[in-house]
Amino acid sequence: YYLFEGLRYVWVDRKGAFCRVRYGKKCNAILNPFYVFQMFSIVLWMVDHYYIYAICIFIVSVISITISLYETRKQSITLRNMAQLITTVTIRRKSGEEECVSSVELVPGDCLIIPQEGMLLPCDAALLAGECLVNESMLTGESVPVLKTPLQASDRKYSSDTERRHTLFSGTQLIQAKGGRPGGVGAVAVVTSTGFFTAKGDLVSSILYPQPIDFRFYRDAVKFLLILALVALIGTIYIFVVLYRSNVSELVIRSLDIVTIAVPPALPAAITTGTIYAQRRLKQHGIFCISPPRINICGKVSLFCFDKTGTLTEEGLDVWGVMEAGPAGFSELVPEPRLLPPGHLKSGLACCHTVALLHGQLLGDPLELKMVESTGWTLQEPDGDGSVLNAEFGGHKVLAVMRPPDQQSTDEAMAIVQRFPFSSALQRMSVVTVTHGGRSALAFIKGSPEMVASLCHTQTVPAQFSSKLHSFSSEGLRVLAVAYKPLDNSLICLLIKLFVHRGEVEKDMRFLGLLMMKNLVKPESAKVINILRKANVRSIMVTGDNVLTAVNVAKTCGMVGSDEKVIFVTATPHTAQSMPTLRFSLEEEAALSGQSSVEGGFVYHLAINGKSFAVLCDHFPEYLPKILMRATIFARMAPDQKTQLKVIFIILTVKYYGANDCGALRAADVGVSLSEAEASVASPFTSKTENISCVPLLIREGRCSLVTSFSLFRYMALYSLIQFCSVIILYTVKTSIADPQFLYFDVLLVTVLAIVMGRGGPSEELYPSRPAASLLALPVLGSLFIHTCMIALGQLAALFITTSEEWYIPLNATEVGTANLPNLENTCVFDISGFQYIIMSVVLTKSYPHKKPLYHNMVFLILLFIQFGVMTWLVLYPGPAISWLLQLYNISDMNFKLLLVSLAALNFLICFVVEVSDLYGASQIPCPRTSVKLCSKINEIRHLYNGCDRKLVTF
Repeated sequence: YYLFEGLRYVWVDRKGAFCRVRYGKKCNAILNPFYVFQMFSIVLWMVDHYYIYAICIFIVSVISITISLYETRKQSITLRNMAQLITTVTIRRKSGEEECVSSVELVPGDCLIIPQEGMLLPCDAALLAGECLVNESMLTGESVPVLKTPLQASDRKYSSDTERRHTLFSGTQLIQAKGGRPGGVGAVAVVTSTGFFTAKGDLVSSILYPQPIDFRFYRDAVKFLLILALVALIGTIYIFVVLYRSNVSELVIRSLDIVTIAVPPALPAAITTGTIYAQRRLKQHGIFCISPPRINICGKVSLFCFDKTGTLTEEGLDVWGVMEAGPAGFSELVPEPRLLPPGHLKSGLACCHTVALLHGQLLGDPLELKMVESTGWTLQEPDGDGSVLNAEFGGHKVLAVMRPPDQQSTDEAMAIVQRFPFSSALQRMSVVTVTHGGRSALAFIKGSPEMVASLCHTQTVPAQFSSKLHSFSSEGLRVLAVAYKPLDNSLICLLIKLFVHRGEVEKDMRFLGLLMMKNLVKPESAKVINILRKANVRSIMVTGDNVLTAVNVAKTCGMVGSDEKVIFVTATPHTAQSMPTLRFSLEEEAALSGQSSVEGGFVYHLAINGKSFAVLCDHFPEYLPKILMRATIFARMAPDQKTQLKVIFIILTVKYYGANDCGALRAADVGVSLSEAEASVASPFTSKTENISCVPLLIREGRCSLVTSFSLFRYMALYSLIQFCSVIILYTVKTSIADPQFLYFDVLLVTVLAIVMGRGGPSEELYPSRPAASLLALPVLGSLFIHTCMIALGQLAALFITTSEEWYIPLNATEVGTANLPNLENTCVFDISGFQYIIMSVVLTKSYPHKKPLYHNMVFLILLFIQFGVMTWLVLYPGPAISWLLQLYNISDMNFKLLLVSLAALNFLICFVVEVSDLYGASQIPCPRTSVKLCSKINEIRHLYNGCDRKLVTF
């Protein structure tokens, strides 16, 4: 067996494969390398008699570990309460007897009895009989209840992914169950999986073991620690050479101590400060984050994918009109279905839905609710065992009855006896109905116009079908098609008793007409898209709607400019008669010769649907990069195709809403859910705002957090290098830094400054440039090298100035280390290095253009003045008590002290100029190896661009 993400996989001979059998345990947080290194450092300091500092760090470490364990335990309890559901359920034995058992005893294959009032489901189950109204918001974030129907007979193997509309998922709330047992109450289901093998178990597993974060900043941080480790190794060798005459224990302690100085144990913890502040600010704006490291990734986002319905547009739809088809073509546009004359189209619009009735209120998909409401018909569901309605409609088992507004005309009432729910893969749904007395039966189908038309007799589809669909879709309307066909009563009996496949019903249909619905664009969408365009953040729409409707919405919200063209990409697969083809057609009949080249900027956008996208991936992969770089609209995309985009794009940031988009939401580098439901814990970010106005804020906070983390990392690295230089210099002259001095620098000076450095908020505007994320770029390494040289030169200058003074007193050469304290060498290095810690916190605190100016961070600014004042006081007049406490030498020459302060000021000026020059100039220079790779990649992409451009012109 082997363990992966807490699951144990055991080899099963009869299956010839590894199978999941049980859930494993997580590693102990105390074994984190960060804490192990801290324990090593504490032991070393205790051996070296640095008791005060070791005790302080030990206390801080214990507090940190305690908080970490508390948070881990708290999260474990929360997840356990979320994952574990123990209740009493009723199961039916093979003998037919029903028995109440604990849900813990459920195993796959058990026959589960669902009561009429519903229940909180403790397992995954396939619905066998009856219908269930389910609230799946815990898993999908979709607050609209979903109607589940019985599983149909099929030759293929059952899968919960493909049979979602017939599957009840663990953790979902069953609101109502009906029609599955004698008396017309309750439902019957078979258990398919339990525990961590359910959909809810997968959700909990994704929280416990999120997908790895592959971000350059974090990769470079590890590499940079290795560079510091190399510096520590060089320092260790140098200390060994300098102190080789000392005793063995002193030599080992000094050599190991230099490792704890060059590689600060607090470095990983310090760089999380920026993300903690950003997470707190996001929470104040109603954006919740369960994966703080992804906040930094937001700072490098260059591409944002949006769903259409409910994200860019309003969630609800309004009926815009209906057109009935006939032998002479389409009739005149009718504004509302209720104004249609009695006929099959009006009956189909009233009956083809999965709307349910709960306590007298209609529940279901917003589109279907609007459609039913627009017909004026009323919904009636069976009472008790439903015998009254069954008898009224010829003895058929009635699921629901739709009655026209005129209650006297009972002959027009229609009973729904079979439902085939909507499938995003099939792009349609259908129902089987019978008229009063069961005299005649009709099957109605509703779905995408292209799909419905393909299932109808060709002669029933009007010749103007394509032109009308193009016209309505181009206006941004949601278009649905309706069709019907008469059925034999004998076929209805087969449908109900033998579960004939829906394919037998949904063929040879007769086209009835088109229903148009208007979906208004949210007022915030255009503003946000405009902000993203100005910031060079590309916006893409990924929707399941018609491509022309998506293009209209893209133009309305500003994804496609008024002066920009749209080119439709159409790819057809290989057939027995033809080879695969790839065609490009302009939205308006115009020549492509007027289009400028790639280097001239984007003047057109590509639009592609799901079928063409699949063919493109299979048969034309060489054109895929070019098309993806230009494509703005992806229409009629299936859920798995939305997730597939994550694999193709380099950085794909997806905001999706709804059940069909959960896979893409989890796959995204930065997934944002607009749902307030519990299911949104599966996405890194959850926004309470029901529009995309959270997107610019999230990117601004990400850039601010990344800049802060970048600055803090460099500051902590330079802090260790400042201390490294001090120790090396003092060890060379046979002395060292005192324990109280270490304590003052590490705790009272550096730690306090590092904590408040990240408090600065993000800039109010979103700028086109993105912050750097590479710690190994030439400008970064170059500036750190120059800063380190200036630090070492400053400390050496202070030492040489001190030794050149006439009042200089050499230290006792017979003593080594702290035994020589206090002395002039230690004091001058202490004075200049204390200023260097403060100087670097100012120099490395970047603001423009991604953070607010320094004066907005008042706490940091006040602390800077306090720390500078304290350090100046320690240099000019520390007083006997403080001198004794910090083991400083009392220097009486005020001119010399002022010279040290001036030297620190000069050090600040040089480092500031170096940093500013890096900010405005050298920061654009990548490292040499990156340049070679980048140039190679650009040439490769340009080759693809040119080839595909020629293809565009050719077609």
